[in-house]
Amino acid sequence: MPRHHPETHRTHRIGWLRAAVLGANDGIVSTASLIAGFAASNAAFNEIILAGVAGLVAGAMSMAAGEYVSVSSQADTEQADLARELRELHENEPYEKNELAAIYIQRGLEPGLAEQVAEQLMQHNALEAHARDELGISSAVAARPIQAALTSAATFAVGALMPLLVVLIAPAAYLLASVITSSLLCLALLGMLAAYTGGASRLKGACRVTFWGALAMGLTAAVGSVFGTAV
Repeated sequence: MPRHHPETHRTHRIGWLRAAVLGANDGIVSTASLIAGFAASNAAFNEIILAGVAGLVAGAMSMAAGEYVSVSSQADTEQADLARELRELHENEPYEKNELAAIYIQRGLEPGLAEQVAEQLMQHNALEAHARDELGISSAVAARPIQAALTSAATFAVGALMPLLVVLIAPAAYLLASVITSSLLCLALLGMLAAYTGGASRLKGACRVTFWGALAMGLTAAVGSVFGTAV
C-alpha cells in the first residue's frame, strides 16, 4: 500500500495569515492616517515625523498586546473545553462513544459503520477525536497567542514604515498626496497578496482593504484640515 503524504491546505496558514494581514493593514492605515491628519493641519515636518514614529511604536505594542490577550482567551477556552471533555471521557466513555457515533451518522455514515469508526478512533486517541469532531479544535486552527502577538507587532511595524519613508523622501508640497497615494497602492498589493495566499479573489481582496484605508485617511485628513485651520 502506498504511503500517505499529508497535504498542506490553506487552513494551515490561517493563524499567522490573519495576524500578518491585520498587522500590516493596520500599520499602513493608522500611520498613514495619522501622518495625513498632521500634514493636512500644516504641522511642521518634525512634528509629522514624531507623530509617525510614535504611532508606529504605540501601534505595534498595542497590536501585540491585543492579539496576545485575544488569542490567549481563545486558547483558555479551548483548554477548558478539552479538560471538560477529558473528564467526561473518564466518567462515561460509552456515552461519549455514542455521542461521537451520532456525529458521524449526521454526516452521512450508516449507523453500524459510524459506531465502528467511533470505536476505532477512540481506541487510537479518544480526546483528539472528540476535540476535532465534537469541539472543532485541531492543530491547524488551534490558538497560538505568542505567534499571533509577534506576527502582528512585526507586520504592523513593517506596514507603518512605508508612510514614514514616503514622508522622508517626498517633496514637502506633495507630501500629503504622496502618502495617501503610496499607502493606497500598498494596501491594494497587500489585499491581493493576502487573497492569493488564502486562495480568494485578488480583486475583491484589494478593493476591500483599499476602500477602508481610503475612508480612514480621508476622514483623518479632513479632521486635521478643520482643526489646523481653526488653530
